[in-house]
Amino acid sequence: MLRIASYNICKSVGPDLRRRPERILAVLAEIAADVVALQEADRRFGDRASTLPIEALEAEAGYRAVAFDRRPASLGWRGNALLVRPGIDVRAARALALPSLEPRGAVIADISAQGLSLRVACMHLGLTGAFRRRQARAVLQAATEGGEGPLVMMGDFNEWSALGGAVALLAHGRRVSPPMPSFHAAAPVAPLDRIVTSPDLAMLRFHVHASPAARRASDHLPVWADIAPAAVAAGAPSSGAAP
Repeated sequence: MLRIASYNICKSVGPDLRRRPERILAVLAEIAADVVALQEADRRFGDRASTLPIEALEAEAGYRAVAFDRRPASLGWRGNALLVRPGIDVRAARALALPSLEPRGAVIADISAQGLSLRVACMHLGLTGAFRRRQARAVLQAATEGGEGPLVMMGDFNEWSALGGAVALLAHGRRVSPPMPSFHAAAPVAPLDRIVTSPDLAMLRFHVHASPAARRASDHLPVWADIAPAAVAAGAPSSGAAP
């Protein structure tokens, strides 16, 4: 079983409008995921530096960032980043520019963890429906290039519709997390943060992490899921909220 998570960290700025990266690190420790997709991890302007101290990620949270060789000070690409635990092998990684009126991107990595090889895509889709659908198609095309094996796509989809729009495009023929509200952290009303997996992966549990620390750290709550090969998890529920 592998725990994956997605978290829009809002440049490490909480609802109190204070930048406190240590709060994000504390939430990551609470989730204890094996693979984490971050959105809004870097500053928006200048050298687009990471808002999380890269050295603290390993020392305090036990993660290393997947390298995408874009900006030296950034954690990933256009705010998107992937974190992995020690022992997880990253075989390939690429950054993807998405069609938009503003800079948008996604990152994709091929990893091996606990005997499972899979492709992971992290994205932060745009604010308008037409561009979200175009961006979702671009991510899907890149993520299924060469054929679709075990695949996880996750991030801030910015889709208020439970099962429509970009969610419908990405989830067609795949497993999609329940539409549980993750935004705004203070009073969640919208299921903006989602996880989609290929049908050969079972989503054993899905959870919106609403701890007191998470409510203070960002305007989004992180979401996580426990996944396993569908053949191994036969008989277990395909998805659902954690108790």
